[in-house]
Amino acid sequence: MKKLLLNILLISSIGLIPVSCSRSLDEVNTDESRISDPASAKLLIPIQYNMAAVNYMRANDFTFDIMQVSLDFPNEGNSLSRYYLTENTGTGFWNNSYKWLKQVKDLKEAAILENDKNYQAIAMVLNAWIYSNLTDTYGDIPFSEASRLDEGISQPKFDRQKDIYIKLLDELKEANSLFITTKMLTGNDLFYKAESDANGITNWKKFCNSLSLRLLTRILKKNGEVNVNQRIQEIISNPTVYPIFQNNNESAKLNVTGVSPLLPPIARPQDFTTGRAASAFFVETLKANNDPRLAMFFSQAKDIATNQNIGYKGAPSGYAFGTVFTYQPSNMNQNLAKAPLNILIYPYAELQFTLSELAFKGIIPGSAQTYYENGVKATIEQWGSTMPANYFANANVAYNGTLERIMLQKYVSLFFVDQQQWFEKRRTGFPVLPNNGGLLNNGNLPQRLMYPPNPKVLNTTNYQAAVQQMGGDDINIKMWWNQ
Repeated sequence: MKKLLLNILLISSIGLIPVSCSRSLDEVNTDESRISDPASAKLLIPIQYNMAAVNYMRANDFTFDIMQVSLDFPNEGNSLSRYYLTENTGTGFWNNSYKWLKQVKDLKEAAILENDKNYQAIAMVLNAWIYSNLTDTYGDIPFSEASRLDEGISQPKFDRQKDIYIKLLDELKEANSLFITTKMLTGNDLFYKAESDANGITNWKKFCNSLSLRLLTRILKKNGEVNVNQRIQEIISNPTVYPIFQNNNESAKLNVTGVSPLLPPIARPQDFTTGRAASAFFVETLKANNDPRLAMFFSQAKDIATNQNIGYKGAPSGYAFGTVFTYQPSNMNQNLAKAPLNILIYPYAELQFTLSELAFKGIIPGSAQTYYENGVKATIEQWGSTMPANYFANANVAYNGTLERIMLQKYVSLFFVDQQQWFEKRRTGFPVLPNNGGLLNNGNLPQRLMYPPNPKVLNTTNYQAAVQQMGGDDINIKMWWNQ
């Protein structure tokens, strides 16, 4: 109990706070990213909590809308779910990511000074996690010169996405070689409890290599230009050197207990459902699967005339202007915003679907169907639900030998995982999302976000160079890995 109290006080002292009490706010307004006399043991947990919370809110505020999980309702208007994006759509995500990347840099530098290989490797994994999400959102971004204001660099250049990916993948490979699995951390670890769990550092190593597979699969189209297939095969063929996730317990996730300071990112659960409805596409996908989590994820719809429940029925995202509804659509379940909850960073299920795709394409050995079925099972169980015995007897969920089926179930597995649904849809074209008559942007899914105002104003020369090398600062510009 004394140790628990000390741990709680330690976390409290570094300012772990909920991201927002509003569904539409995704920026942490209190800057707790700088600590005097930085030490590795003090730097890790604020990065973990705050970036996990930022990504949880990113799923809630952005991915849900653009990937037809939920929508603004009843006043959809010009909204994200209709593909209406502005230069401010990702401002909070940009600012928060770079704020905490500075602390990741401080963590790595402190670890090197302390000669602590595990903290150094963890910093490199966190760096790759955050930067890959940033570049997959915007394309070319400040990278090699970012977070170097202390060195007098206030206007960092924008690195090309190809160069960023190569560097991140090389750093992940180096990080894998640094981990000392027989040594525990000297401070608390919110992902794997590596300060007390003998398997903690091994699980970090598995996260490192699983993250490599995420990034390598993202750039599959660039095999040849980058040695993508070779790197994938190197990892898969040598599990002793390059271990990867083997079950849900090894997923990268953060357990939000609800006990201060580990509070839910959304302070008031009612904000999670205010002005919102569940999207028909997501609801119908789970209904077709006979998914046992329907009640866990949604409320029931009601007939407006009788106020009677009519089962699970969402509203069509991007519905035609002027549509009249005779029912109150299902909403998201408020319990998804209440503690205890797990914020998924990188779930084991995602990795299984990645391996299914790689086996399907002949890049790795093994059964695409087996990996697929492992992924479906893990998707259900990662939410604490039980896999029905006859689940694959359903033709809608049974493996059918197509990439479309793999990616549809991967989409389901990535529920609440930052922006991964959007990234994978852009990469593969799946799942096929319906145009319900009111989509903007000619019905085309945005391929990136526009840069936020700050770099345009404060880093104009480098911003303009980036726009020129990418072909424009437009939501329809495809980035390097998708060209």
